[in-house]
Amino acid sequence: MDRKTAVLSQLLEKKVLGIIRVQTVKEFPRLVLALQLGGVHCVEITMTTPGALRAIEEASGKVDGVLMGAGTVLDATTARQAILAGAKFLVTPTVELDVIEAARRYGVVIISGAMSPTEILTAWEAGADMVKVFPASILGPSYLKAVRGPLPQIPLVPTGGITAENAGEFIHAGAAMVCAGGWLVDKKAVATGHYEVLTERARQLVETVQKAKKEMS
Repeated sequence: MDRKTAVLSQLLEKKVLGIIRVQTVKEFPRLVLALQLGGVHCVEITMTTPGALRAIEEASGKVDGVLMGAGTVLDATTARQAILAGAKFLVTPTVELDVIEAARRYGVVIISGAMSPTEILTAWEAGADMVKVFPASILGPSYLKAVRGPLPQIPLVPTGGITAENAGEFIHAGAAMVCAGGWLVDKKAVATGHYEVLTERARQLVETVQKAKKEMS
């Protein structure tokens, strides 16, 4: 099994991707560890975070057993920088064909953002490994299920507003995995150093997703 296939397999097996979008990367390794303790082993840090590339490099060496990726990647240059920093997968908020091309060139998993069926199919045909459906909080599980009707071959990843309360519904609707950010990495908890809140929310989310996964099998 090559590296890219291994990464994709891990993402699909775990079915939960934590999104870290913070103001500073000072405590980044602690954030990643807090999520890992709760069972979230796949994490992305958004490129909108100051020092994101440095954070990926540092976390790759300090936190074992966590698949580290880069999110909000908007261009090929940033994609290449993230890959060189150690990102094992890339995530875009929209259909960015040059990022998809860069990921394919370097043999890295790419999860392309999209919303409409046309965008979803465009991203898939361009070479995306999975397609992030955003904003999931507005579109809802029923939208995901409807899109999978004519496009069952495309692994869809709902993102935006995912919590332990609704994650199971998206899995039942056919989601390949779910991405959780704001609810999972609570800003107030991070600001006050209460990392146990992140661990507990991670545990709840993973538990919900795994339960739904078993119900689907």
